[in-house]
Amino acid sequence: MVDQGTMSPGDPNALSDAEIVGEVRAGRIDLFETLMRRYNQRVYRLARAVMRNDAEAEDVAQEAWVRAWSHLSQWEGRASFSTWLCRIALHEAWARRRRGARTEPLEDGTDAGEGRMREPSSPPQEEGAVYGTEVRSLLEGAVESLPETYRTVFVLRQMEELSTAETAKCLEITEEAVKVRLHRARSALQRQLLERAGPGIRQAFPFLGARCDRLVTSVLTRVRGTAKDGIPPA
Repeated sequence: MVDQGTMSPGDPNALSDAEIVGEVRAGRIDLFETLMRRYNQRVYRLARAVMRNDAEAEDVAQEAWVRAWSHLSQWEGRASFSTWLCRIALHEAWARRRRGARTEPLEDGTDAGEGRMREPSSPPQEEGAVYGTEVRSLLEGAVESLPETYRTVFVLRQMEELSTAETAKCLEITEEAVKVRLHRARSALQRQLLERAGPGIRQAFPFLGARCDRLVTSVLTRVRGTAKDGIPPA
């Protein structure tokens, strides 16, 4: 059972999930925000893995938190709070999809990029930042192309870094199924990334423009310093 006793005030981030839940049940409603900030990204990512749409995933996340609040007395600590919360988010996402909010192709990844997270318009970025944004977009597209059964496992194991056991509990599947799905997700991602990169792969590790000029200038300066009458050393 979850301890419902009150504790002395302090840094809420130092409290365990069970301690925070106990405090919230005892009337410190403000501490619910600590739980939200602790797990918001996980809930959103999991909802996003099912819905494949930013706005709908955010709606699912919001509803999942409201449901968690409404049923907080039902969490008895047999599973971790985060596992219990993930199950709520998953069931909410599945229910929303069943209601016809969105349909999903299972294997072929058609229209996989629709609804993908988009960066707001911003000032011109440095070369490295632009390349990083492009890589992230490429990765997001590849992850979205995965079937949902692989995508949810990949999000929890690879992105949220949950253990195999934790992932199995969240998805209510066996640990062996988690391992198999993760392996298949990784293999599919490798194929997808190579296919999506296409001819662009030849542009990886660029060394052009100012960087190329700088190296040429440096080398020529050194070469000229060792040459006699413009002739290389014998």
